Amino acid sequence: MTDHAAQESQGLQSLVDDWSTDQETFKRVHWGKAMMWIFLLSDTFIFSCFLTSYMTVRSSTTMPWPNPSEVFALTIAGQHIPLILIAIMTFILISSSGTMALAVNYGYRHDRRTTALLMYATALFGVTFVSMQAFEWTKLILEGVRPWQNPWGAPQFGSCFFMITGFHGLHVSIGVIYLSTIATKVLRGDFERKGNYEVVEIAGLYWHFVDLVWVFIFAFFYLW
Repeated sequence: MTDHAAQESQGLQSLVDDWSTDQETFKRVHWGKAMMWIFLLSDTFIFSCFLTSYMTVRSSTTMPWPNPSEVFALTIAGQHIPLILIAIMTFILISSSGTMALAVNYGYRHDRRTTALLMYATALFGVTFVSMQAFEWTKLILEGVRPWQNPWGAPQFGSCFFMITGFHGLHVSIGVIYLSTIATKVLRGDFERKGNYEVVEIAGLYWHFVDLVWVFIFAFFYLW
């Protein structure tokens, strides 16, 4: 092996060793946090493509686009209330950001019981959100909405709705599992022994991202 090849091999091995030691690879930034930011950046591109495609389809279609205030309305006590379910879902998800932020705060205080309880509360908010989304999907499917058609006009409405809200709902569902797993590890003292609760903050980054994406979906899909 030549000297140049040996140097390259040693450099590659050094890089592998640095990453595998679970240390702060990126100058005071834990590798887990850096990887989460990279993942969230890539996910931002995907959601941006979805929303851009949705706006393009809606702007270019020649058929009337369904009115969200009518499509997503519920009749409660004889009153036709537009977007009531969506408003409640949005409130729940925004509230979950608050509990997640508190969980991170208490995590850095090494209050593992409060941290775990707040993370479980955040996961419960997520389960409630996904359950309400399942109700919304069921209602629209029973009313005739399909990925290729809908009874109120432009057939593209169904595919846009199921693709965008379904992809986001998948993220929330994964987040619920993720937060529940981390909360369980926090409660049994796994991170207390390590003396580092940064993994709670990393989980919080993911959850805040999911909440932020919903704000854009709410604005572009339900209010436009």
